[in-house]
Amino acid sequence: MSVTAPTAVDAGGRCPPIGIPLEGIILPPILTVYVILGLLGNVVAFWIFCWKLKSWKCTVQFLFNILIADFFVLVSLPLRVDALLRGYWVFGDGMCRINLFLMFTNRSASIGFMTVVVIYRYFKVVHPHHRFNRMTKRQAWYAAAFLWLLVIAPRVPMLAFSHIKGEGNQTQCFFFTSYGEASWAILVLVRMHRILSVLEFLVPLAMLLFCSARIFCVLKRRQIDTAESVRACAAIVVVFAVCFLPGTVTTLGLWVIGAQRPIDCASFYVFTQITAASLGLNFVKLVLDPAMYYFCIPMFQNALVSALPKALRGGGGCCGGAGHGGEGDGEEAAAGTQSTAQHEL
Repeated sequence: MSVTAPTAVDAGGRCPPIGIPLEGIILPPILTVYVILGLLGNVVAFWIFCWKLKSWKCTVQFLFNILIADFFVLVSLPLRVDALLRGYWVFGDGMCRINLFLMFTNRSASIGFMTVVVIYRYFKVVHPHHRFNRMTKRQAWYAAAFLWLLVIAPRVPMLAFSHIKGEGNQTQCFFFTSYGEASWAILVLVRMHRILSVLEFLVPLAMLLFCSARIFCVLKRRQIDTAESVRACAAIVVVFAVCFLPGTVTTLGLWVIGAQRPIDCASFYVFTQITAASLGLNFVKLVLDPAMYYFCIPMFQNALVSALPKALRGGGGCCGGAGHGGEGDGEEAAAGTQSTAQHEL
């Protein structure tokens, strides 16, 4: 596999198509681990959500939508791993469009629902009497459906255009384009994507940091134990930053190079490779999201611990006896965590 790329524009004033040198070596084993661990963790999470949680508060509903978005990636990522190992894309134009659509939709949906969870927690703690806190389960599903509409609508144009570059064993399925791309529609689509990718990171990040800081300050002022609430907010902020910050920075780099140095193919290729590699961090969320559910949902913790063999549960703890009884014990555990969930969620 070649590790070099042409550095001069072609006769049409375009940077020639690029292969997959760097990420083709680094990403396949990493993404394979993400898929295996992510599939295991998310299947367990799905089982807990659907069969172990007796009470679905609004926060649970919003986090479940992140789980749904993660399954989009789990069915798409193996195709991407195959293309990286081969060095070219063999699944055709249609699957290329769907693959890119699902992966970018996962990113937007995850960011959206993480932000909604923290905003909901913010109103519960900082403005406990606001009418927003009287949201019913039905209204929460409506809100989730509306958020999905906001997420999907800007990504639908990705399905309308081909993202195949090259032919034969040089075929690539990338959403990056050379500066002299023949189709102006593709250029507009890529620019819209880059703007959206940056804004959907920066604006939610500011909201996450503000809401988390206010929650901490209010609970501390009320002399309420802040440990669990801070852990929950911190889990979301950490997953958010680790998964989405690198890709946002490199997207800005591509944006700047395209605007300031439009025929610098060498720089364009370097940032294309770094961007593709950094996007791999988007998928570490497949592994981190189940841990996020654990920290954000007290009843998820109880259900997970009660499902473990007795030898692995440890001695005491709030869930130590969860496995002895039937439905009564489950109701008692849910009641025991209700007050905690109310001031946290």
